[in-house]
Amino acid sequence: MSSKRRKPLPQEPVTLEVTGLGHDGRGIARVDNKVVFVFGGLPGETVRAKYTRVFSRYSEANTVEVIQASPLRIKPLCEHFGVCGGCQMQHLAPSEQIKQKQKFLEELLVQQSKVTPKTWLAPLEGNFKGYRQKARLGVRFVDKKDALLVGFREQGNNKIAMIDSCSVLDERVGNRIGALRDIINTLEGKTTIPQIEVAIGGDEVALVFRHLEPLSENDVMTLTSFCQTYHFSLYLQPAGVESVHKIWPATGMDLCYRLHDQDLTFYFHPLDFTQVNQDINQKMINQALMLLNPKKSETILDLFCGLGNFSLSFARYAKHVVGIEGTEQMVARAKANAQFNQLENVDFHAFDLSKDFSREAWAQTTYDKIVLDPPRCGAQEIVTNISQFKAKEILYISCNPATFARDAAILVHQHGYHLAKVGVMDMFPHTAHVETIGLFQL
Repeated sequence: MSSKRRKPLPQEPVTLEVTGLGHDGRGIARVDNKVVFVFGGLPGETVRAKYTRVFSRYSEANTVEVIQASPLRIKPLCEHFGVCGGCQMQHLAPSEQIKQKQKFLEELLVQQSKVTPKTWLAPLEGNFKGYRQKARLGVRFVDKKDALLVGFREQGNNKIAMIDSCSVLDERVGNRIGALRDIINTLEGKTTIPQIEVAIGGDEVALVFRHLEPLSENDVMTLTSFCQTYHFSLYLQPAGVESVHKIWPATGMDLCYRLHDQDLTFYFHPLDFTQVNQDINQKMINQALMLLNPKKSETILDLFCGLGNFSLSFARYAKHVVGIEGTEQMVARAKANAQFNQLENVDFHAFDLSKDFSREAWAQTTYDKIVLDPPRCGAQEIVTNISQFKAKEILYISCNPATFARDAAILVHQHGYHLAKVGVMDMFPHTAHVETIGLFQL
């Protein structure tokens, strides 16, 4: 059996003219009619770049020198940019980053899905430093280097980058990654800890240490002392999600976040899905309420409702809200949040929304309006069968422009909706992630 050998990489850097920007934040250049994706290159720049991968249809390269810089180029916030793969666009001015994200969404909608929005909303923007309140840090002890690594994956591979700080993480954690690495390196069980989940809610900063083998009493005491020093809450996770338990402090409030404009409080488990950027989350909720304009005579269906982020916000103004989420645990959390906020006009049900829902009791009624906030895979099953709800308006919030454009085509071309308003939200500044909010109307 013969095997294809990958061509050896050219060792010398090449000079490239960058003409565009890809959806992943890399520059686009051409060499002999072949596309080269150039990390660190911006449109209009001339750069020297070194090849990292060569394929038959395209190549990849990293910028090693900028010969002619774009006026939009800025100094990256973080000293680890280019090594750490957590951010892809720190070298581009934030105001231009969001423009590029809108441009990418527009290309997908208009060119691919043949959907032309009636109105483009102004982008939702917020803090671009220290905004991230949830993250997963990888941990690995490398025997050959006799070094412990704590951080995100490196740019272009799955290795963990050696970093001391992170500019996009809440500074209470972002400024202390080096200290976190140093304390883990003193543990007897340092080789059994593969990751740390960071979850921040208000004044509480939770660190969840995943460990593959039981930690010694000394190790637990060391981590507890560290968390006491920096005012972190310490959680341990010896197995699955259900095994997560709090070590310190023994008493005190659980994790929560506030939507001040709606006077709502949401309690959550440190491994629950919540929006990572609470500044943008508040602005997103305000815009969602403005776009869908719920009334006291209306019933609203919230699909992929999570712990009630949209459901409870809409329940403040609607007659009734029905929220659907995939797991019993999240439904229980949503019900508890509704009770805490004294909202009695909202019901929650657990159902896997990738399945046929037509026979479910909650699907046997009609709704005035629908909120969709699906995961990255989108809501194809829902939008394909959405006509049974007879909703006049659908608000679709998306974290993946490709599946949003796909689903928009179904709503417009198969069900007769039009895309009245759409816009992007800078939920993840400096990264290639694009968040979208769109209002569909009959």
